[in-house]
Amino acid sequence: MSSVTVVDETVIVVTRETLAAAVAESTRWIAWWPDLEVRVVVDRGVDGMGWSVSGPLVGTAEVALEERGPGVLVHYRLAADPTTPGSRTAPRRMPDSPRGRRELDSLRRRQEMAWKRVIWALKDEFEAGA
Repeated sequence: MSSVTVVDETVIVVTRETLAAAVAESTRWIAWWPDLEVRVVVDRGVDGMGWSVSGPLVGTAEVALEERGPGVLVHYRLAADPTTPGSRTAPRRMPDSPRGRRELDSLRRRQEMAWKRVIWALKDEFEAGA
């Protein structure tokens, strides 16, 4: 089980095709995960994408797109572990201690807030004038 897991669901009022095209734009990924290297492992077209991630965290990220009413329900999941110092791919075993839990909580919160900024920016972009 990954020590850093972020799960989010947000509705954006836009067509699934439009949002899928935005998710597939690799130039966006740098802004979405500036400290992570991402590599596509599955491209589901209008259903979303999945990536492997490496860097300070190693694991997977996924965006699934589901039609919902007049918009799209965006399912996001990041499942990763911190890496050992000096490595971008070797997972680090965190100590089961208050300090280890605080560090993991901090990593999780940072990733949660980063994703919220991403998804809110997408909402602003596609729902402007709606």
